[in-house]
Amino acid sequence: MSTTPRVVVIGAGIVGANLADELTGRGWTDVTVLDQGPLPLTGGSTSHAPGLVFQTNASKTMSEFASYTVEKFLSLDSVLGGGDGAWCFNQVGGLEVATTPERLADLHRKQGWATARGIPAQVVDVDECARLHPLMDPTRILGGLHTPTDGLAKAARAVTALIRRAESRGAVFRGSTRVTGVAQQGGWVTGVETDQGLVPADIVVSCAGFWGREIGAMVGMRVPLLPLAHQYVFTGQVPDLAGRNDEAIEARLPILRHQDQDLYYREHNDRIGIGSYAHRPMPVSLAELPEVDDVSESRQPSMLPFTEDDFAPQWEQSRLLLPSLNDTKIDHGFNGIFSFTPDGGPLVGESADVAGFWIAEAVWVTHSAGVARSVAQLLVDGRSEIELHGCSVHRFEEFQLADDYVAETSQQNFVEIYDVVHPLQPKLSPREVRTSPFYARQTDLGAVFLEARGWERPQWYTANAPLVAELPTEWLPPTRDAWSARFHSPIAAVEAWKTRTAVAMYDMTSLTRIEVSGPGACAMLDRLVTGKMDKSVGSVTYTLALDEAGGIRSDLTVARLGPELFQVGANGPLDLEMLRRAAAEAGDVTVRDISGGTCCIGVWGPLARDLVQPLTSADLSHEGLKFFRCVQTEIGGIPVTAMRLSYVGELGWEIYTTAEYGQRLWDVLWRAGQAHGVVAAGRAAFNSLRLEKGYRSWGADMTTEHSPYEAGLGFAVRPSTKGDFVGRAAVTAEGAQDVARSLTCLTVDDGRSVVLGHEPVLVDGEPSGYVTSAAYGHTIGRPIAYAWLPAGLEPGTPVEIQYFGHPVRATVASEPLVDPEMARIRR
Repeated sequence: MSTTPRVVVIGAGIVGANLADELTGRGWTDVTVLDQGPLPLTGGSTSHAPGLVFQTNASKTMSEFASYTVEKFLSLDSVLGGGDGAWCFNQVGGLEVATTPERLADLHRKQGWATARGIPAQVVDVDECARLHPLMDPTRILGGLHTPTDGLAKAARAVTALIRRAESRGAVFRGSTRVTGVAQQGGWVTGVETDQGLVPADIVVSCAGFWGREIGAMVGMRVPLLPLAHQYVFTGQVPDLAGRNDEAIEARLPILRHQDQDLYYREHNDRIGIGSYAHRPMPVSLAELPEVDDVSESRQPSMLPFTEDDFAPQWEQSRLLLPSLNDTKIDHGFNGIFSFTPDGGPLVGESADVAGFWIAEAVWVTHSAGVARSVAQLLVDGRSEIELHGCSVHRFEEFQLADDYVAETSQQNFVEIYDVVHPLQPKLSPREVRTSPFYARQTDLGAVFLEARGWERPQWYTANAPLVAELPTEWLPPTRDAWSARFHSPIAAVEAWKTRTAVAMYDMTSLTRIEVSGPGACAMLDRLVTGKMDKSVGSVTYTLALDEAGGIRSDLTVARLGPELFQVGANGPLDLEMLRRAAAEAGDVTVRDISGGTCCIGVWGPLARDLVQPLTSADLSHEGLKFFRCVQTEIGGIPVTAMRLSYVGELGWEIYTTAEYGQRLWDVLWRAGQAHGVVAAGRAAFNSLRLEKGYRSWGADMTTEHSPYEAGLGFAVRPSTKGDFVGRAAVTAEGAQDVARSLTCLTVDDGRSVVLGHEPVLVDGEPSGYVTSAAYGHTIGRPIAYAWLPAGLEPGTPVEIQYFGHPVRATVASEPLVDPEMARIRR
C-alpha cells in the first residue's frame, strides 16, 4: 500500500501528464489523472498545439521552464523505443527574423537575455538567415536571431511517453471521465467527484487548461484566465519541400517567427503550418463549445471553425516572406483555443480557502515540463528551485480577478504577444483604476504617470521642467540612447537634485500596507521573519521573510504601533497571502490589507525637518525620533503615523494617514514646503536615489533563488536575538555565509550608457551573470547597475555589460555609492 499522499490531477494534457511523471519520479505513486476526453488525444489545447518550444523570454523563470522542457523532451523518445524514427522533440532550432531596424535591435536585446541564461543564440546576417531557411526572400529581412537548441515538440506523442512512464511507476490515467465537483471537508480537499463516482484525494491539482476557470470555481477559486482562439493553417504541398522530408522526420528547417507580422511557421513534411496572432482577439465561451464524442486529430472540442477572412492579410504577408507559397494555397485551417491571462504568465498555486487544491493553468507546451517540475517540487519538497513569484495565482490584486479586467487585459496580451515591449511600458487600458488621494494635485503639477498593479504612479512632474535650466553642471544628465530615453525625462535629474540638496515629496501610496493585530500577532510575525519583532511600541524593523531553504521570499518593514498592533510594509498580494495563511494557522491574529484606505507621503531631503517640525508637536529631532522609529501624532491637525525611514538615503519620514485626510495632508506639507524649495518627485528619481544607496528591490534584485548573504542582506538576519523562524536552519547552517555569487554594484565607465536590466555581464570575456536593476546615478554623475556575479570581485575589477549587442564597460564598485557613513540619513 502506498504511503504517499493520494493525488488527483485533473487534465491529461501536456501539463497533467508531465506532472504525473514528475511526481512518480519523486516516489509519489498514488497518482490518478482524470480527463473528460479519450486518452491519449483528449481534445484540449495540447491535442492541436503546434509544438513550438523557444527558450528566450523576457522572464528568466519562463526561459528556465522552456530549457528544462527541451532537456526533458529530448529524452522521451527512449521511453517509446523510437524504432519507427518518430520523435517527441525535433531540435531543428529557432529563427526569428527582423524586417525593421527596431526589431533587429530587439533581437540583439534577446540575444543578451539568452547569453545571460546560458542559452546558445546568435544574431545572424541576411545571408545566414537565407542559408538556415532557404524558402525566405532575403530582400525582405534585415537579419535574425538563431537559437539552435530550440525545436518542435510533438505534444501528443510526448503525452503518450509521459503516460507510459508514469503508469510504469504506479500512476493511473482515466480518460472519458468528466469532473463534476471537488469534495471538501473542514477546509481541506477530500476528493474529486466525477460522472463515474468519487475519487478520494489528499491533493488535487487542476491542469485543465482553458477549462481551468470552471474547475477552480468548484472550490470558489477565481482563476484569472481567458480562453481565446488562435488561427493555424496548413498549406497544400509546397513544391520546394517536396521530397525533402520523410514522414518520420517531418521537419528540418528551423521554427521561423516573423514577429513584425505576428506570424510563425513550421514544416509539416512537404507543407507549411502557419500560426497567426495578427487577427482580432476571439474570446471563447465554453458553454458554446461543440460536444465531440469521437476526438481525432482533426475533430476536437478545442478546434473551432476557421474564419478565413481573419487570415487573409496574413496569407499575403506569408507569401511575401516565403515566395514558395505562391505555388500553393491554404489547404485547411482552424481556430484553436488557448489560455491567456492578464499579464501573460502561467497560474500556479494552492487555493487560499481549500487546502490541498492546487492549479497549474495557462501553461503552453513550451513551458510545460518546467512548470510541472516546479509544481512537483512544491508538493514534494515544499519549494521550487526556480523562482515562481511571476507565476503565482496569488500575484494579482482583487480587482485584477474581475471578469471585465481579465477579459480586457488577456485580449490585450494576445494583441501584444509579439510586440517589442519596453520594460517600463505601462498599460494603456484600463487606467485610473487606483489613484492616491493626491492624484488631483499631482495632475495639476503635470505628473507623467506610469502604472503598477492598477496604481497611477508619477514618474516625474512637468512642473519641474523650468528647473532643468538651474541644474548645476555636475548634475546635468547626459543624452540617452533612444531605448533608455523612453519613459524617461531629464526632469528626473531635477527631482533627484532637490531631494539631495533641499526637500522633496514622494507619493508612496502604491506600496502595500498590511495591518496585523491580535494577541498572537507578535509571535506570528516573529516566526515568519528573520528580525526580532518583540520590541518596544514605536519600533520599526527592516526584515526578511524566508522559505525553509533560506531563499528570500520577501523583504518587509514592520512597525509596532501597539502591543498587539503592527503595520507591515510589504511587496504585494503574495505577502498578504503569506500573512493570511499564517494567521489562519495561528488562530488569534487578524490580517487586513489597509492599502486602499490609507496613503503615504515620503518627505525627504536635508531640509525635511525644517519643513515638517513646525507642523507638529512631536519631537522630530534626531534624539526625539531616531532612525527606524515611528510616532503617532498630528501634522497640521491631521492624525498621522510618521516613520523615520528613507529609501532614498536622506533625512525624512514616511508619513501615513487615512485616505480621507490625504489631500489635506498633501496641501499642508506643500504649502509649508514652499519656503524651502520643495518639489514633488517621481519614481524615476526615486529609483536612481535608492540604487545610489544600494537598497534592494525584492522581485528584481533578489528572490527565493537567493540567500540573504548572497544578496548583501545578512544584517537583517538576527538569529541570536530570537527563537525559531522559517529558514533559520538554512541560514545558520555551517557554511551558509560562504557564497559563490553576490549582488554586486557596478558603475558604467563612459558615464552615459544606461542599461535597463536582464543584460548579461561578462568577466574576463566570459558570461558570468546578469543585471538586475539599473539607473542613472544623478548624485555621482554616472550610470549604476546591480548584477549577480561571482562572489569576491574586488572594487575596481573591470567587467562588460552586453547592451543590444554592444559592449558597455563597467567597473565593480564599493557600496553604497553615496554617504557610506549614513550621516545624511541620521542627522
